[in-house]
Amino acid sequence: MLLSVRGAIAATLLAGTALSAVPAFAQDAEAPKEITVTGSAAVTSDYRFRGVSQSGGDIAIQGGITVSHASGFYVGTWGSSIDLGSLYGSTELDLFGGWTGALTSGLTTDVGLLYYAYPNGSGGDSEFFEPYASVTGQVGPGKLKVGATYAWKQSALPNFAGNRKSDNLYLYGNLDVAIPSTPLTVSGHLGYTDGALAPSYYSTSDRTGFDWSIGASATVYGPLSLSVSYVGVTGPSVDGYTDDTVVATLTASF
Repeated sequence: MLLSVRGAIAATLLAGTALSAVPAFAQDAEAPKEITVTGSAAVTSDYRFRGVSQSGGDIAIQGGITVSHASGFYVGTWGSSIDLGSLYGSTELDLFGGWTGALTSGLTTDVGLLYYAYPNGSGGDSEFFEPYASVTGQVGPGKLKVGATYAWKQSALPNFAGNRKSDNLYLYGNLDVAIPSTPLTVSGHLGYTDGALAPSYYSTSDRTGFDWSIGASATVYGPLSLSVSYVGVTGPSVDGYTDDTVVATLTASF
């Protein structure tokens, strides 16, 4: 309930052969980096996952690191403080791996597998897997990303409707538009859930629902960026859980 291994060995070997006669200092200066490490640390006013709060409507501390290979393969981890009761504990730790690369000119894809873990949870099953796939391309002045995730039936997924299957399908689209001559990027998101993680499934028998957000982000200083978004979901409004809210996030990237 909660939200990528991203890598061509043969090409690397060929490049190494072509450069074998070049002095070592030239190789160091010109050869592309095969491995890249990126990461971030953030503080957010409310950890919202597909529109639903995972931190009880309170502040959350988050951070992650990703190791990427030049071929497009990557692995990484991301974590956040949460407030979802003793079953999940106080920490969410996501492990993921996948591949990203060009489909055609102007279109890139990202496919992988994500594992949601709760290392200090207790009292039952809470951890599950979720494969994901997305395609990103330029649409006019904006960057459009459409994607899907599917968590097959697993014991950790809630099944409040008796014998109905407890899997989950999530479809979404994101649009980001950079404002010319400014540091601002305006973003919109729309998601649709069908399954155990639907925003209203915990208080009603409805296994479907939408979530949305609209906001803006900007670099404020060096590696620091600030984003502010208005977030909402369909279904009953539960204070600090599924109520509409404004979320502000300060992120440091490296």
